Amino acid sequence: MGRVRHGLLCCVGINVDCIINLGQTSCFSPGDLLLHFNDYLPVFTRSVFATSCTSDHLNVSVRNGTLLVKDAFCLETDLRRLKETIRCSFHDSNGEIFSMCLKLRFASVQTSLLHSMQHVSNQRKPRIRRAVNSAPQFQLPNYQVSVPENEPAGTRVITLKATDSDHGEAGKIEYGMEALFDSRSNDFFRIDPQTGSIETVQPLDREVKDTHVFKITATDNGIPRRTITSYLTVTVSDTNDHGPVFEQNEYRVRIRENVEVGFEVITVRATDGDAPSNANMIYKIVNGEGVNSGFEIDSRNGLVKIRLRPDRETMSQYQLIVEANDQGKDPGPRSATATLHITVEDENDNYPQFSEKRYVVQVPENVVVNTKVAQVEATDRDEGNNAKVHYSIISGNVKGQFFIHTPTGAIDVINPLDYEIIREYNLRIKAQDGGRPPLINGTGIVVIQVVDVNDNAPMFVSTPFQATVLENVPIGYSVIHIQAIDSDSGENARLDYSLTDTTPGFPFTINNSTGWITVSAELDRETTEYYTFGAEARDNGVPVMSSSASVSITILDVNDNIPAFTEKVYSLKINEDAVVGTSVLTVTALDRDVNSVVTYQISSGNTRNRFAITSQSGGGLITLALPLDYKQERQYVLTVTASDGTRFDTTQVFINVTDANTHRPVFQSASYHQTFSEDRPIGSTVVVISATDEDTGENARITYIMEDNVPQFKIDPDTGAITTQMEIDYEDQASYTLAIIARDNGIPQKSDTTYVEIIVLDANDNVPQFGRDKYQGTVFENSPVFTSVLQISASDRDSGSNGRVSYTFQGGDDGEGDFMIEQYSGIIRTQRMLDRENVPVYNLKAYAVDRGVPPLKAAVEIQISVLDINDNAPVFEKDELCIYIKENSPVDSVVARINAMDPDEGTNAQILYQIVEGNIPEVFDLDIFTGDLKALVDLDYETKLEYVIIVQATSAPLVSRATIHIRLIDVNDNDPVLQNFQIIFNNYVTNKSNSFPSGIIGKVPAYDPDVSDKLKYSFTEGNELSLLILNTNTGELKLSKDLDNNRPLEATMKVSVTDGIHQVMAFCTLRVTIITDEMLTNSITVRLENMSQERFLSSLLSLFAKGVAAVLSTSREGVFIFNIQNDTDVSGNILNVTFSALLPGGAQDHYFPSEELQEQIYLNRTLLQKISSQSVLPFDDNICLREPCENYMKCVSVLKFDSSPPFIASDTVLFRPIHPINGLRCRCPTGFTGDYCETEIDLCYSGPCHNNGRCRSREGGYTCECLEDFTGENCEIDARSGRCVPGVCKNGGECVNLLVGGFTCSCPSGEYEKPFCEMMTRSFPGQSFVTFRGLRQRFHFTVSFMFATRERNALLLYNGRFNEKHDFIAVEIIEEQIQLTFSAGTTLLPLLQLRRPGH
Repeated sequence: MGRVRHGLLCCVGINVDCIINLGQTSCFSPGDLLLHFNDYLPVFTRSVFATSCTSDHLNVSVRNGTLLVKDAFCLETDLRRLKETIRCSFHDSNGEIFSMCLKLRFASVQTSLLHSMQHVSNQRKPRIRRAVNSAPQFQLPNYQVSVPENEPAGTRVITLKATDSDHGEAGKIEYGMEALFDSRSNDFFRIDPQTGSIETVQPLDREVKDTHVFKITATDNGIPRRTITSYLTVTVSDTNDHGPVFEQNEYRVRIRENVEVGFEVITVRATDGDAPSNANMIYKIVNGEGVNSGFEIDSRNGLVKIRLRPDRETMSQYQLIVEANDQGKDPGPRSATATLHITVEDENDNYPQFSEKRYVVQVPENVVVNTKVAQVEATDRDEGNNAKVHYSIISGNVKGQFFIHTPTGAIDVINPLDYEIIREYNLRIKAQDGGRPPLINGTGIVVIQVVDVNDNAPMFVSTPFQATVLENVPIGYSVIHIQAIDSDSGENARLDYSLTDTTPGFPFTINNSTGWITVSAELDRETTEYYTFGAEARDNGVPVMSSSASVSITILDVNDNIPAFTEKVYSLKINEDAVVGTSVLTVTALDRDVNSVVTYQISSGNTRNRFAITSQSGGGLITLALPLDYKQERQYVLTVTASDGTRFDTTQVFINVTDANTHRPVFQSASYHQTFSEDRPIGSTVVVISATDEDTGENARITYIMEDNVPQFKIDPDTGAITTQMEIDYEDQASYTLAIIARDNGIPQKSDTTYVEIIVLDANDNVPQFGRDKYQGTVFENSPVFTSVLQISASDRDSGSNGRVSYTFQGGDDGEGDFMIEQYSGIIRTQRMLDRENVPVYNLKAYAVDRGVPPLKAAVEIQISVLDINDNAPVFEKDELCIYIKENSPVDSVVARINAMDPDEGTNAQILYQIVEGNIPEVFDLDIFTGDLKALVDLDYETKLEYVIIVQATSAPLVSRATIHIRLIDVNDNDPVLQNFQIIFNNYVTNKSNSFPSGIIGKVPAYDPDVSDKLKYSFTEGNELSLLILNTNTGELKLSKDLDNNRPLEATMKVSVTDGIHQVMAFCTLRVTIITDEMLTNSITVRLENMSQERFLSSLLSLFAKGVAAVLSTSREGVFIFNIQNDTDVSGNILNVTFSALLPGGAQDHYFPSEELQEQIYLNRTLLQKISSQSVLPFDDNICLREPCENYMKCVSVLKFDSSPPFIASDTVLFRPIHPINGLRCRCPTGFTGDYCETEIDLCYSGPCHNNGRCRSREGGYTCECLEDFTGENCEIDARSGRCVPGVCKNGGECVNLLVGGFTCSCPSGEYEKPFCEMMTRSFPGQSFVTFRGLRQRFHFTVSFMFATRERNALLLYNGRFNEKHDFIAVEIIEEQIQLTFSAGTTLLPLLQLRRPGH
């Protein structure tokens, strides 16, 4: 738009010419300024306010006293003939409304005229604005709408409406839409190109795509076609069309029996593709009753826990049906189920149990070796290895006669049984399961009773038997004892003896039971000298067994010589393993009798009948009759008797039995069971085994060896101590069976074998081992809490609790609590909502910990990458950004780049840029993808310093906005601006202080629209006396000390300002006004509404002075304004202006008294306001009127002045103010006393009135009502006898002394009454009233007067302050009724109504 110049005021409106130099086509843009109302309205209307304006062609608006273009408008006719009439409504401060007509004329301007107008407008250069074709406009820069999913095709989404101010075909709009980010969106929506209505093409699925972003275009049909762009974000709202889906249809988990209550079995999780409101999962166990009641599930997170300890032996398999319900609302909840199979793993918690407490079997002693003789059975309720029972004999297996098959419990006899040696075996059996560690039941008892069989024939102790007997022995004489033994027992060992090979009349008989042969008939040597027969021993077993022996009896003749042994003592040794019948020794006794026969007999010492003796070749042959046993008897001392029948001799035979290697070593136990902890050091003793050998000496010295070389162990050959010779590892081998051989050192060597079972006890010596060195997983950042991310797994080679592994983040890194790990499953889940933009990758550390004492643990690194979702709006660097651009930048050039960051990544971080506010008119263009900002018009720093636009960054559906302050950088393309200005120096000279301003008083009011320019200042003329001191660089001014006097002064100077290229000049007027005490004393302060110091000084100071002069009928030079000051005691822009004025006539130092001046200004303030165009408020400069004193105290105001305030500056004036300072004092007035003036004194009490005057009390004193011819304050003056005194005649009357005494008053013409020229009555015309000086603080108030009038309504008397906001008193006639009205400052009260007589 061009420049505007004044038109002429006429009765119908105001003519304003608007001149445009844009050729035949000129366009207005929204917001273009047409005019300021105050620049063209007359002075008396400047307090009115425009409310609205209308026009036939231009669409205009009113804002802050300016007329603006509201919509774009182009002029395409002859500009010289184009006129526009604008009708505006105004209202004044009283609310009255009136209309005015503004006529605008648009015309071309010649170059010279344009140049002159530029000079008038501060030499501003015109800016060229390009012509535009109105583009369509959307109501909003972007739209957002929500559409439910699954709605049928054709569902209406939204109708976007753009408007185009062009008319006709050019204003028709065609709509289009294009998907942003994802071309798939084009397949779901279409737009009606004519109406802008958008509808769906096919049903939407939120779970496939929940947000669609489109660029919407509206293109008009103008030439050229103009297009506007907006953006539409369609959010697909959720319906509950997806049911929950478990991570697995069937879960399988194994738990150990006897786990504690609260043990976390597994976490089942279901997901739902719907939105969170339709995916609020609740879990429950459908079949949770009965056998499944031992389990419970957390309804929120799906964690299955143990309620009752499981016992595999009671229930080994559970099948739980778990339901997940999404609690959806539209159309209703959905649910799904999954099956949880729980297998209870066996714990070795049951001992093997024998089928019988005591097994008793009878085995015949002749049982065949390796025959099964017994069967033990133990069962274990556990399963697997824990239920496999191994059997062993732990005691009672004397001499290793039996062997038990470890797996089956079958007991075999492995050595021949001999009832005659051991008749019963009591075996203790151990049943041990295969658990780790194993459980052992060692209470099994097997009693094996050996049953005797007749397997031993009687055996004679010697054969043949020989004896001699004298022929003269009597019948019944015992000749010889035939003895046989039978190793069997019972009937099998009971023997019967008989003689065989005898003839009838045989002289000998044998005792059937004892075996003694006795003489049964007389002997006769001469008949038979020698008898030979047989003896038989028969047992009573079945079958009967017998043996025979030969018996020889020689009949001796009687003699008288004693047989004598050749040696009295015999000593010899015999090995215990000598066989029965072995010849031990032959003893010889000699009988000197002829033909004497010596017989030998062991008479004593033959313990257990081990030896027998027979006569053989004249000697006695001692033979071994029974086996020897070194353990039982090591020495025999036999007494051998030699007898010739009548006489005998004895000798002693010492037989020392020497040990023979007759016994094999026998282990104390057929098998050994020993536990050994794997953490024992090398060389530790596992067990000491021992075998015994009933032999002695070398035969009994046992050496131990291992049958097979087991490298982990060795055995001490002497002690039987088995020790380790390398580390034992339970995990490599849990048990060892060593075959240990015990050998004696006899010849030949004999041995025994036992088995040592070494059960290795597990020690916690293995750290858990993870299956991977590092685990990696991913999870979306919007995943719900407790989402499963990945599972880690570790194993421990130890067993039992040492091998039971749990998982923990304790001591590791759980991502600051963002993740948790299930203790037993190792499943890692989210514990809080994640934010990829905060932490994109988690490097966690978890531990696998066993339950050993102390526990061992292993660490593993876990890397979890958080996958991005579009959950972050783009972010500008600041909410408010400043961009600096040089003015005059080329049109359509990139002037800046606006950049926002999106913490998301990939397509989620794609950003679209657009200007959403502040670009009206269209000054800038923003590239939607790059954020490049282009200028569409020529930018002028002096026209507009700053543009503020709102830029929106969109990452659908998320947006953020930033306020962009585009600030232009100035280039020197403008002249400095300087107006004529004046310096008003109010110089108040006092003796109390030196108030002359010696410092900087202000600056030359010049400026350069080019802010970067540096100005230089100088006086070119008029300041030859250096009255003003100028800083050439800053323009700062000081007053010369020569001005410190009491002389007024006015001087005009010429000032030059240059920016180095351009130069301007102006005039400076220095006015020095001498302010006197008389001026200050007679000054008043008025209050101007909606006024500031700068505005008052710039254009209204002179106008105000003229207005005051007009009100007071004095000259403009007679008004002295010496202070302007903002009123800080009230809110709003109130300016206090202090001034005084000379009385009319121009007499020097004759000023209006302050009260009169105040009264005149107040009463004529409406006129002053019209003349000065300034709103003068009711005022009050007397601080005492605020009644600050208490009780009856009297307020006395004290007015002082401060001449030290600094100069006040405006564009054209530097003004030095003199500030009034109001003060007060409180004192007791006349008629009051007391500390706080609280007591009133009756001053009439003392009778102060003379000459019979009547005293009437009044506030603060009294009044004397005098008799006729008396006057004076106390009626002390007598007109009949007194003389003239000053003031006795009132109102200018002249006092004349009479010769006869007394005096008389000569009154001036008028309504003055004798005798003292007092005015008792007053008349005045209509539309006027009586007023008098304002009353000070009152406590009693009496007023009386008489009046006469013909008016039905009139104001008779008014007294109050010059301020309607404070208290007053008024006497009025209202409809012929007298009414007294007063106000205390807030509420108006009618106090009294008096009726006229007759009414």
